[in-house]
Amino acid sequence: MAEIKVPELAESITEGTIAQWLKNPGDKVEKGEYLLEVETDKVNVELTAEFSGVLKELYKESGDTVQVGETIGVIDESGQTSNSESTVTEEEKAEESKPEAKEEAATQEEKKQRTIASPAARKLARERGIDLEKVQTVDPLGRVRKQDVEAHNDEQASQPSASKSSQPSAPPKSVPQVQEDPNKPVERVKMSRRRQTIANRLVEVQQTAAMLTTFNEVDMTAVMEVRKRRKDKFYDQHDVRLGFMSFFTKAVVAALKQYPLLNAEIQGNEILMKKFYDIGIAVSAPEGLVVPVVRDADRLNFAGIEGEIMNLATKARDNKLSLSDLQGGTFTITNGGVFGSLLSTPILNGPQVGILGMHKIQLRPVAIDEERMENRPMMYIALSYDHRIVDGKEAVSFLATVKALLEDPESLLLEG
Repeated sequence: MAEIKVPELAESITEGTIAQWLKNPGDKVEKGEYLLEVETDKVNVELTAEFSGVLKELYKESGDTVQVGETIGVIDESGQTSNSESTVTEEEKAEESKPEAKEEAATQEEKKQRTIASPAARKLARERGIDLEKVQTVDPLGRVRKQDVEAHNDEQASQPSASKSSQPSAPPKSVPQVQEDPNKPVERVKMSRRRQTIANRLVEVQQTAAMLTTFNEVDMTAVMEVRKRRKDKFYDQHDVRLGFMSFFTKAVVAALKQYPLLNAEIQGNEILMKKFYDIGIAVSAPEGLVVPVVRDADRLNFAGIEGEIMNLATKARDNKLSLSDLQGGTFTITNGGVFGSLLSTPILNGPQVGILGMHKIQLRPVAIDEERMENRPMMYIALSYDHRIVDGKEAVSFLATVKALLEDPESLLLEG
């Protein structure tokens, strides 16, 4: 038997949660084939089999927390599937000469190992001391499921037992009682590991940083005009759409060069001034918000930025982001406008000290001069910053610079 152990997942990550098993007990497994998916604090990691054979038993099921180095299952390298007829080895032949009692015990153990059951069913059976061989299943392939074990346990509980009546019942376990109205149905859902990590980090940032937010608004007329004129040709040339995010990324990089403290971080009693521009782009993923990073954004043109963002967003939606995609950003941009947000105060993505929030573009009447009013496509923008190293004057000036660059998009080619 070969043990399935949790390998090193990534630097500083010591545990994860099993998202799903990709193989079931009794399935044939080839070396290098994907076995299971483990969810860490940041990304999902697919683990492969290190041995060929048959997946014999799983010690952990979906939703269980596992540690690096922990044994979570076994593979039978002999290569016999659960559904195939067992062959008699020389060792098994030798066992025939041993006493009948030992033969019976070996037969019972062999039958127990041959039982095909889901990880959840095996775990529940172990907890309740139920022999899987005695559990009836309605599965046409004979696989024991969790509900089969529960039904078997309920059936046993309903049968009168003299031994039970003669023994004192065990004291009930202490379970917190929550008053719930039966007429008000609720559902309890366990938080995913990533959602727990997001929650903890957001609370940690608010507790450790002196976070403030300043606001401004941008007239998006010029940017929208450029996109309207250039979008078709841009797509034909680069096979990627010209979006708003490349304009904002260029404007942010140009502003960071003028106000470098917003591209820094605090390390103890020192300020780490970063001379590179790795811009995090917040993306909504199935398991929650993630912030993949566009590397060296100052060296990319509009097509390069849009292509990187599209690639990272696709990987986020497919849960294919790696840790390297998420680490090391220097500043973050988040766009709540895609969900209809008109105004918000974004939370810092620690240890960064600045984050720019984009919002919904909305037509609003704007004073052109003392006599004229026009409806213009306006967007509120917000800058949250760490006041420990960024003063209000610098933050306001940074945001005003972003506004000026966006309202004169041609300047982005010179400043960005």
